Amino acid sequence: MSNRTPLEPRRRRGSAHPTLKEVAEAAGVSTITASRALNAPERVSEAARARVLQAVEQIGYVPNLVAGSLASARSRFIAVIVPSLANAVFIEVIQGLQETFEAQGYQILLGNTDYDLQREYQMVRTFFGWSCSALVTAGLRHSPPCRTLLEGWDQPIMEVMELGEALDLNVGLDHQEAGRCMARHLLERGHRAVAYVGAGMADDYRAGLRFDGHREVLEGRGLDAPCLDIGRPGGLDGGARGLDLALERHPGITAIHFANDDLAAGALLHARRLGLDVPGQIAIAGFNGLPLGRHITPRLTTILSPRATIGRLAAEEVLRRLAGKSVRRRQHDVGFTLLEGEST
Repeated sequence: MSNRTPLEPRRRRGSAHPTLKEVAEAAGVSTITASRALNAPERVSEAARARVLQAVEQIGYVPNLVAGSLASARSRFIAVIVPSLANAVFIEVIQGLQETFEAQGYQILLGNTDYDLQREYQMVRTFFGWSCSALVTAGLRHSPPCRTLLEGWDQPIMEVMELGEALDLNVGLDHQEAGRCMARHLLERGHRAVAYVGAGMADDYRAGLRFDGHREVLEGRGLDAPCLDIGRPGGLDGGARGLDLALERHPGITAIHFANDDLAAGALLHARRLGLDVPGQIAIAGFNGLPLGRHITPRLTTILSPRATIGRLAAEEVLRRLAGKSVRRRQHDVGFTLLEGEST
């Protein structure tokens, strides 16, 4: 899909934003009652407020928070929503976005969901209420109310970090193929007993996509593909826990494919404390290509995701749309690179 020809902005459902009158009609109340339910809930019954809130979600209504004559204007702000600010992966994407937007006079409004889709929905409502010019969000998965809201919005929406069926614009990489790539690498190194270890994969579903690719390759060779989810938090401590659990539950394994570099680095450091030879007794691999992996011994084998490139490309396409130009591509596959260290 990365070779598609330039396309014009998509046609969204409806030609105008849902109005408060439409909310009132959907809820079966007066416009005044609908307004009070949203702005002075103590003045309406719980039943009426519940109907109004349900209607708000169903039709994707967003109150405009910009007062007076500015209500129809667009700000010079672009909303950026990521699942974590503690993860260096998203920091580099944000930097790529910020530098590119600022060069054209735009500032970003930043939100952190902590992998909570309901929190994402509330942030989207708030940012849209402030008439932001565009939205950049990490990932393609949204709650049903949030998707309704996004589908009814008439400004650029850029979904980053992964590839798939996007609402509008998309820049990312194929996580399943990244999982396949690392699994093939481990098989080429002679490993036939390989475990996958992640942290909170129900929320970090892109780690789950990489496991899907990993499992496909192993099972295609007739091999088991055990997966351990240590839950959150992850990080270096999580990697140490993951190593202990993997060795305890699967004592015959010779390699561990970790969902990210933080986990892999924690496991590698813990292996040294345990006196385990890496990769002689246990091979360790990660994902993301963080600088940390190049500065530990042995150097970590990992997959580099071009995070700053994702941010820059995403911002460039959003700016083209805001300038009234056709985007170069609706979807960009930025690819990835296998970095072979000494840990496998």
